[in-house]
Amino acid sequence: MNETLKKVLTWVVLPVIIALLVYAVVASIMKPVNFNKERDIRKAVAIQQLKDIRTLEVAYKGVTGHFTADLDSLKDFYLKGQMPIVMQVGSADDSLAWAHTEAVKKAFKGKGKMTGMDLLKLYEAGDRNLVFSVENKIPVKDTLFASRQDFDINQIKYIPFSEGDEVIMDAVVKMVSGVQVPLFEAKMPYKSLLHGMDNQLRINLDAEQRDMNRYEGLQVGSITAPNNNAGNWE
Repeated sequence: MNETLKKVLTWVVLPVIIALLVYAVVASIMKPVNFNKERDIRKAVAIQQLKDIRTLEVAYKGVTGHFTADLDSLKDFYLKGQMPIVMQVGSADDSLAWAHTEAVKKAFKGKGKMTGMDLLKLYEAGDRNLVFSVENKIPVKDTLFASRQDFDINQIKYIPFSEGDEVIMDAVVKMVSGVQVPLFEAKMPYKSLLHGMDNQLRINLDAEQRDMNRYEGLQVGSITAPNNNAGNWE
Protein backbone atom coordinates (compact mmCIF):
# COMPACT_ATOMS: atom_id res chain seq x y z
CA MET A 1 0.00 0.00 0.00
CA ASN A 2 1.52 3.30 -1.09
CA GLU A 3 1.84 6.20 1.29
CA THR A 4 -0.82 8.34 -0.42
CA LEU A 5 -3.49 5.64 -0.28
CA LYS A 6 -2.64 4.98 3.34
CA LYS A 7 -3.13 8.63 4.19
CA VAL A 8 -6.47 8.73 2.36
CA LEU A 9 -7.72 5.68 4.27
CA THR A 10 -6.46 7.04 7.58
CA TRP A 11 -7.58 10.65 7.31
CA VAL A 12 -10.61 10.47 5.03
CA VAL A 13 -12.26 7.08 4.76
CA LEU A 14 -11.78 5.94 8.36
CA PRO A 15 -13.30 9.10 9.94
CA VAL A 16 -16.28 8.81 7.59
CA ILE A 17 -16.83 5.19 8.60
CA ILE A 18 -16.53 6.12 12.28
CA ALA A 19 -18.98 8.99 11.84
CA LEU A 20 -21.46 6.72 10.09
CA LEU A 21 -21.18 4.14 12.86
CA VAL A 22 -21.68 6.80 15.53
CA TYR A 23 -24.70 8.15 13.65
CA ALA A 24 -26.17 4.64 13.37
CA VAL A 25 -25.72 4.02 17.10
CA VAL A 26 -27.21 7.39 18.06
CA ALA A 27 -30.10 6.92 15.62
CA SER A 28 -30.90 3.49 17.06
CA ILE A 29 -30.91 4.96 20.57
CA MET A 30 -32.99 8.00 19.62
CA LYS A 31 -35.57 6.10 17.56
CA PRO A 32 -37.63 4.88 20.57
CA VAL A 33 -37.05 8.19 22.37
CA ASN A 34 -38.45 10.18 19.44
CA PHE A 35 -41.25 7.63 19.02
CA ASN A 36 -42.30 8.08 22.64
CA LYS A 37 -42.20 11.88 22.36
CA GLU A 38 -44.43 11.90 19.30
CA ARG A 39 -46.70 9.26 20.85
CA ASP A 40 -47.20 11.42 23.95
CA ILE A 41 -48.03 14.48 21.82
CA ARG A 42 -50.64 12.52 19.88
CA LYS A 43 -52.05 10.93 23.03
CA ALA A 44 -52.61 14.36 24.60
CA VAL A 45 -54.66 15.46 21.59
CA ALA A 46 -56.62 12.20 21.53
CA ILE A 47 -57.33 12.25 25.26
CA GLN A 48 -58.82 15.74 25.02
CA GLN A 49 -61.06 14.57 22.17
CA LEU A 50 -62.21 11.52 24.14
CA LYS A 51 -62.96 13.77 27.12
CA ASP A 52 -65.05 15.95 24.80
CA ILE A 53 -66.92 12.89 23.55
CA ARG A 54 -67.58 11.89 27.17
CA THR A 55 -68.89 15.37 27.99
CA LEU A 56 -71.24 15.24 25.01
CA GLU A 57 -72.40 11.71 25.86
CA VAL A 58 -73.19 12.62 29.47
CA ALA A 59 -75.13 15.70 28.34
CA TYR A 60 -76.92 13.64 25.67
CA LYS A 61 -77.93 11.04 28.26
CA GLY A 62 -79.14 13.80 30.58
CA VAL A 63 -81.62 14.84 27.90
CA THR A 64 -82.54 11.51 26.26
CA GLY A 65 -82.00 9.05 29.10
CA HIS A 66 -79.50 6.96 27.14
CA PHE A 67 -76.13 7.15 25.41
CA THR A 68 -75.59 6.92 21.67
CA ALA A 69 -73.12 4.96 19.54
CA ASP A 70 -73.56 7.40 16.67
CA LEU A 71 -71.16 10.33 16.63
CA ASP A 72 -73.30 12.05 14.00
CA SER A 73 -76.10 12.05 16.58
CA LEU A 74 -73.75 13.70 19.08
CA LYS A 75 -72.84 16.31 16.49
CA ASP A 76 -76.51 16.99 15.76
CA PHE A 77 -77.21 17.20 19.50
CA TYR A 78 -74.43 19.75 19.90
CA LEU A 79 -75.57 21.89 16.96
CA LYS A 80 -79.35 21.70 17.43
CA GLY A 81 -80.07 20.30 20.90
CA GLN A 82 -81.06 22.06 24.09
CA MET A 83 -80.14 21.37 27.71
CA PRO A 84 -82.20 22.09 30.83
CA ILE A 85 -80.54 24.60 33.13
CA VAL A 86 -81.89 25.24 36.64
CA MET A 87 -81.61 28.82 37.88
CA GLN A 88 -81.75 29.13 41.66
CA VAL A 89 -82.87 32.46 43.11
CA GLY A 90 -82.47 33.18 46.82
CA SER A 91 -81.34 30.80 49.56
CA ALA A 92 -83.41 28.14 51.30
CA ASP A 93 -81.43 28.97 54.45
CA ASP A 94 -82.95 32.47 54.48
CA SER A 95 -85.94 31.86 56.76
CA LEU A 96 -87.46 35.31 56.24
CA ALA A 97 -87.29 35.00 52.44
CA TRP A 98 -88.66 31.47 52.62
CA ALA A 99 -91.61 32.58 54.80
CA HIS A 100 -92.28 35.50 52.46
CA THR A 101 -92.26 33.19 49.43
CA GLU A 102 -94.76 30.83 51.10
CA ALA A 103 -97.02 33.78 51.87
CA VAL A 104 -96.88 34.92 48.26
CA LYS A 105 -97.79 31.40 47.08
CA LYS A 106 -100.78 31.26 49.44
CA ALA A 107 -102.04 34.64 48.21
CA PHE A 108 -101.78 33.32 44.65
CA LYS A 109 -103.85 30.17 45.27
CA GLY A 110 -107.05 31.66 43.96
CA LYS A 111 -105.44 31.98 40.53
CA GLY A 112 -104.19 28.40 40.40
CA LYS A 113 -100.84 26.81 41.21
CA MET A 114 -97.96 29.28 41.29
CA THR A 115 -95.01 28.30 39.11
CA GLY A 116 -91.38 29.26 39.16
CA MET A 117 -92.02 31.49 36.17
CA ASP A 118 -94.72 33.34 38.14
CA LEU A 119 -92.23 33.94 40.95
CA LEU A 120 -89.61 35.03 38.43
CA LYS A 121 -91.98 37.68 37.08
CA LEU A 122 -92.52 39.01 40.62
CA TYR A 123 -88.76 38.95 41.20
CA GLU A 124 -88.11 40.89 38.00
CA ALA A 125 -90.87 43.33 38.99
CA GLY A 126 -88.93 44.19 42.15
CA ASP A 127 -89.71 41.60 44.85
CA ARG A 128 -86.16 40.44 45.69
CA ASN A 129 -87.20 38.65 48.90
CA LEU A 130 -88.13 35.38 47.16
CA VAL A 131 -86.72 31.84 47.11
CA PHE A 132 -87.43 29.71 44.02
CA SER A 133 -85.89 27.87 41.09
CA VAL A 134 -86.70 28.01 37.40
CA GLU A 135 -85.74 25.49 34.74
CA ASN A 136 -84.85 26.91 31.34
CA LYS A 137 -83.60 25.26 28.18
CA ILE A 138 -80.60 26.70 26.39
CA PRO A 139 -78.77 25.56 23.23
CA VAL A 140 -76.10 22.94 23.89
CA LYS A 141 -73.55 24.80 21.75
CA ASP A 142 -73.99 27.88 23.96
CA THR A 143 -73.18 25.81 27.04
CA LEU A 144 -70.66 23.07 26.26
CA PHE A 145 -67.14 24.12 25.17
CA ALA A 146 -68.30 27.74 24.82
CA SER A 147 -64.91 29.02 26.02
CA ARG A 148 -62.86 26.54 23.97
CA GLN A 149 -61.25 28.14 20.92
CA ASP A 150 -59.84 24.79 19.77
CA PHE A 151 -63.10 22.83 19.83
CA ASP A 152 -64.34 21.70 16.41
CA ILE A 153 -67.48 19.56 16.39
CA ASN A 154 -66.81 18.60 12.76
CA GLN A 155 -63.68 16.69 13.83
CA ILE A 156 -65.21 14.91 16.82
CA LYS A 157 -65.76 11.61 14.97
CA TYR A 158 -62.27 11.28 13.47
CA ILE A 159 -59.20 9.86 15.17
CA PRO A 160 -56.51 12.57 15.07
CA PHE A 161 -53.41 11.92 12.90
CA SER A 162 -55.11 8.89 11.29
CA GLU A 163 -56.02 10.39 7.90
CA GLY A 164 -59.74 9.77 8.34
CA ASP A 165 -60.23 6.73 10.61
CA GLU A 166 -63.33 7.11 12.78
CA VAL A 167 -63.55 6.75 16.54
CA ILE A 168 -64.93 3.31 17.45
CA MET A 169 -68.17 3.82 19.39
CA ASP A 170 -70.70 1.59 21.10
CA ALA A 171 -73.59 2.10 23.52
CA VAL A 172 -75.84 -0.39 25.31
CA VAL A 173 -78.23 -0.70 28.22
CA LYS A 174 -76.98 -3.46 30.49
CA MET A 175 -78.23 -5.10 33.68
CA VAL A 176 -75.81 -4.16 36.49
CA SER A 177 -76.58 -5.33 40.04
CA GLY A 178 -80.21 -5.80 39.06
CA VAL A 179 -80.54 -2.35 37.51
CA GLN A 180 -80.67 -1.41 33.82
CA VAL A 181 -77.69 0.90 33.31
CA PRO A 182 -76.88 2.84 30.09
CA LEU A 183 -73.22 2.38 29.10
CA PHE A 184 -71.01 3.68 26.31
CA GLU A 185 -67.43 3.42 25.12
CA ALA A 186 -65.26 5.30 22.64
CA LYS A 187 -61.97 3.87 21.37
CA MET A 188 -58.95 5.05 19.39
CA PRO A 189 -56.60 2.16 18.54
CA TYR A 190 -52.90 2.98 18.43
CA LYS A 191 -52.82 1.55 14.90
CA SER A 192 -54.83 4.59 13.80
CA LEU A 193 -53.62 7.20 16.29
CA LEU A 194 -49.94 6.48 15.60
CA HIS A 195 -50.40 6.25 11.83
CA GLY A 196 -47.19 7.05 9.93
CA MET A 197 -44.89 6.39 12.89
CA ASP A 198 -42.43 3.51 13.22
CA ASN A 199 -44.65 0.47 12.64
CA GLN A 200 -42.47 -2.02 14.53
CA LEU A 201 -42.36 0.14 17.62
CA ARG A 202 -46.14 0.54 17.39
CA ILE A 203 -46.55 -3.25 17.12
CA ASN A 204 -44.32 -3.63 20.18
CA LEU A 205 -46.48 -1.13 22.06
CA ASP A 206 -49.64 -3.07 21.17
CA ALA A 207 -48.00 -6.28 22.39
CA GLU A 208 -47.06 -4.63 25.70
CA GLN A 209 -50.66 -3.50 26.17
CA ARG A 210 -52.01 -6.99 25.46
CA ASP A 211 -49.52 -8.53 27.89
CA MET A 212 -50.96 -6.26 30.60
CA ASN A 213 -54.56 -7.06 29.55
CA ARG A 214 -55.06 -3.49 28.40
CA TYR A 215 -56.69 -2.12 25.27
CA GLU A 216 -54.22 -1.38 22.45
CA GLY A 217 -55.05 2.29 22.35
CA LEU A 218 -57.05 4.91 24.23
CA GLN A 219 -60.55 4.27 25.52
CA VAL A 220 -63.16 6.12 27.55
CA GLY A 221 -66.09 4.32 29.11
CA SER A 222 -66.83 0.61 28.75
CA ILE A 223 -69.81 -1.50 27.74
CA THR A 224 -68.35 -4.67 29.26
CA ALA A 225 -66.95 -3.44 32.59
CA PRO A 226 -68.86 -0.40 33.94
CA ASN A 227 -66.29 2.17 35.11
CA ASN A 228 -68.26 5.40 35.59
CA ASN A 229 -67.17 6.56 32.12
CA ALA A 230 -63.49 6.66 33.08
CA GLY A 231 -60.67 6.82 30.53
CA ASN A 232 -57.96 4.15 30.51
CA TRP A 233 -55.35 6.92 30.91
CA GLU A 234 -56.89 8.03 34.24
